[in-house]
Amino acid sequence: MAHSYVICGTPRSGSTLLCGLLADAGAGAPDSFFRRQSVGDWAEEWGLTPGADGFERDYVDAAIREGKGGTEVFGLRLMRENLEEMLELLDRLYPGHPTGRGRIEAAFGPTLFLHLSRRDRVAQAISRVKAEQTGLWHIAPDGREVERLAPPAEPRYDFARIRAEVDKLERFGAAWEEWFAAEGIAPLRLVYEDFSADPGAAMARICAALGLPAPGELRPGVARLSDAVSAEWARRYRAEAG
Repeated sequence: MAHSYVICGTPRSGSTLLCGLLADAGAGAPDSFFRRQSVGDWAEEWGLTPGADGFERDYVDAAIREGKGGTEVFGLRLMRENLEEMLELLDRLYPGHPTGRGRIEAAFGPTLFLHLSRRDRVAQAISRVKAEQTGLWHIAPDGREVERLAPPAEPRYDFARIRAEVDKLERFGAAWEEWFAAEGIAPLRLVYEDFSADPGAAMARICAALGLPAPGELRPGVARLSDAVSAEWARRYRAEAG
């Protein structure tokens, strides 16, 4: 059975919801340990100094401890834009593995790859644009703010910005598929629209693949942010895009 898993996603595909459910199920504590913008914050939290002798080895070791969360399973959330940088790091620490999969498994052990995607990429792009504009990234099921990265602001429809985000998501989605094919990986596939509607079924599949018991009652930590504004933007975007 796999000793680790990598959530292979794209922004606003439901990875925060999935990470929370996996942690609650005792399947590690997945997070974005190799997101370039977050490395400094993680290093500070772990008492590490970037650039110091042995930093890269210490960083990976600390990420593995954090990603296990006191369990026997390591969990990692990875966006496609960060894949190459992580593989370059692992190649320096675990030389002699010609494939990306080989480097990942040298570092993390037998690995299950979970491909988390979103069927409606227009809605996904709108979710990203609205979060960036309003500063609000996640809310709890009871409506409380869970993650805010900027002061509140009103969302503004921006066709060009949404289109650029749709194009980026298309590229990242295609890049994941190309990498899976090149590495001979058949990932366990999750689609946000299905996963969010029935998280119990998705969690049962993942836990079975990891050799873990199916979780009991699920308590999602975040809720959908889509609203009437999101729906109107989607209608308007599709009309303008033809």
